[in-house]
Amino acid sequence: MCTLHLADLGADVIKIEDTGVGDYVSVPVREMLNRNKRGIRLDLKQAEGVEILLQMCERADVLVEGFRPGVMARLGLGYDVIQSRNPRLVYCSISGYGQTGPLSQKAGHDLNYCGFAGVAEQVGISGGQLALSNLPMGDLLGGTMLAVMGILAALFDAQRTGQGRHVDVAIADGVLAHAVLPLAGLHSEGRTPPPGGDKLTGALPCYGLYPTQDGRYLAVGAFEPKFWARFCTILARPELTEHHIPKTQSLSDWVRKGVGEAVRAHPLAYWVQLLEGADCCVTPVLRLDEARDLPHFKARDMWVQVQTAQGEQMTQTAMPVKMTGFNFEVRCPAPSQGQHTREVLGELGLDFAVIEALFQRKVAS
Repeated sequence: MCTLHLADLGADVIKIEDTGVGDYVSVPVREMLNRNKRGIRLDLKQAEGVEILLQMCERADVLVEGFRPGVMARLGLGYDVIQSRNPRLVYCSISGYGQTGPLSQKAGHDLNYCGFAGVAEQVGISGGQLALSNLPMGDLLGGTMLAVMGILAALFDAQRTGQGRHVDVAIADGVLAHAVLPLAGLHSEGRTPPPGGDKLTGALPCYGLYPTQDGRYLAVGAFEPKFWARFCTILARPELTEHHIPKTQSLSDWVRKGVGEAVRAHPLAYWVQLLEGADCCVTPVLRLDEARDLPHFKARDMWVQVQTAQGEQMTQTAMPVKMTGFNFEVRCPAPSQGQHTREVLGELGLDFAVIEALFQRKVAS
């Protein structure tokens, strides 16, 4: 997703897959993450495949790799080697635990990185039940966004000095660094709150999810007293207003029960209509298909229709960064495996016969 953002911002991104299975994620995910990229297939276990990638790096500004630390060096594609071919290239390595440290060689996924960083322990509800999310916090916050940030910072410097850098992004580091509220609690109290015990995870009645009569939810984020007061008025429960931040647990339970009973008395549609125009930080919890139809996101041009390489229509999110003088567009759909191999090899100056020989020897495909 790091390179998706760069591609959507206008970079010419060439996705390199192996000549076997290649990218094994599901087709819908491939279609969303690989638009605006070109795709080639190289066998980096063959010396000729390595040399082709080195030639590509001579012309490139950035290389992004996601192997376990040490793999690129064993392939003959370590930072020192590539830097000698192109000193200004920015070389970004994204890994679970970083290029150094005792855990650098440990296998992992998003949940594992959040677990080691003390973040997974904070995601839960009252009573100690931890929760899972299909929005991978570590991969996106610690991997994607920090990699984009590091690449752009190093690229900016390389444009001025001619000297690239090795950007070492560890997903676990990234998610740990963003655990601001739990870390603040650890600093001030000497401990973190239990799952569901933080002000963002259920400790306060003014911030939480409340079920409606029809099994939907309202998202109540009335942190500020003025918003809480307006919400209590809408609920027709003015007696709750003075207990914005309850002083005892029993009082907190009473307030939460009162809000819950009021919200549960009506279906979501009733609350949506009643809250229309009400400035109190209370909103419906929409399904993704409902968010897709929300006029606001349409007005923000956050949806785009893409015709896939297979000719199917697919609704995707657009580039979320809006800038003057920049108009996002889908220049090309996600490539099929090896779709641009011949094209990219031709750009390196290889003639038809050489390219065909590489295909025959399964160096490229």
